[in-house]
Amino acid sequence: MYSNMKTLLFFTVVMIVVPILISGECTCDQEEEDRNKSLSLKYKLAAMASILVASAMGVGLPSLGKLFPVLSPERNLFFIVKAFAAGVILATGFIHVLPDAFDKLTSACIPAKPWGDFPFTGFIAMMAAIGTLMVDTYATSYYGRRSRVKAHGDQVVKVDDEEGVVTVHSHANHGHSHGSVEYSGETQLLRHRVISQVLELGIIVHSVIIGIAVGASESPSTIKPLIVALTFHQFFEGIGLGGCITQAKFNARAVAIMGLFFSLTTPVGIAIGIGISKIYSETSATALIVEGVFDSASAGILIYMALVDLLAADFMSPKMQNSGKLQLGANASLLLGLGLMSMLAKWA
Repeated sequence: MYSNMKTLLFFTVVMIVVPILISGECTCDQEEEDRNKSLSLKYKLAAMASILVASAMGVGLPSLGKLFPVLSPERNLFFIVKAFAAGVILATGFIHVLPDAFDKLTSACIPAKPWGDFPFTGFIAMMAAIGTLMVDTYATSYYGRRSRVKAHGDQVVKVDDEEGVVTVHSHANHGHSHGSVEYSGETQLLRHRVISQVLELGIIVHSVIIGIAVGASESPSTIKPLIVALTFHQFFEGIGLGGCITQAKFNARAVAIMGLFFSLTTPVGIAIGIGISKIYSETSATALIVEGVFDSASAGILIYMALVDLLAADFMSPKMQNSGKLQLGANASLLLGLGLMSMLAKWA
């Protein structure tokens, strides 16, 4: 668990260092647009406050299940709200992040070779999705085996890979005892822990990048609609992440750290953007390439997580499969989340 947290920290640091790399010379003329430095700064500060509050509320809401039983992961409402959040995350990947990556990596402002010779956007997104699958698989396997070893100490633990059954051989008191123990509950808990950390990694990558772009912009007409879009997005994305964190049953300290990471990434990105606005160029070849690559990777991660670890996991669960009413509600909620987040692409 803690090694994954260190990974999140490492990638966050990388994202903060990125602005140093994106202050290259402009290769294309910037489009003329309304520029008002003082007014745009007010909008940026408003965006930081609004997004910070929305993010904290969203990621913290599922944790209130102990105080408000209706929000408990065992209740139907939790699945319905989580389906809506998954729809928001999926639409973010397909409608917002991936098209932005295509625009950046096919821009006339970057070198035609090699970027014009191969569809790097789709390739990077595909490899990020496959990489997420590998991390998902190996992390779950590693933590599952380590947990079993800790649980049984000096006992010999054998895993039947085909049946998914753990056989324990005890040699205490020169005797032998054999038993089969199903670890489905513990394995599911480990899966939720890996899911929540990998999902947060994908969110952090995109959140810092979009925050830098907003902070570096001096166009009020560009920033203003983004305040509403990003606030909406961060709130429901936070609910999706918070739901995974709640199901993972982390201790209070880990929950607080993960919630803080999520809540601060976009505001910190905006603050960095404000700091480098004088040297930052949206049309710099370096900026476009770096942002395009990270947006592509982020899109792959978000799409994989939304489809595989959020939607498929919940929609194929026994609870959902055994309730037609819950299936109907979850499907309607999913489509609503997809629709609303997709509609926001018209303005932001």
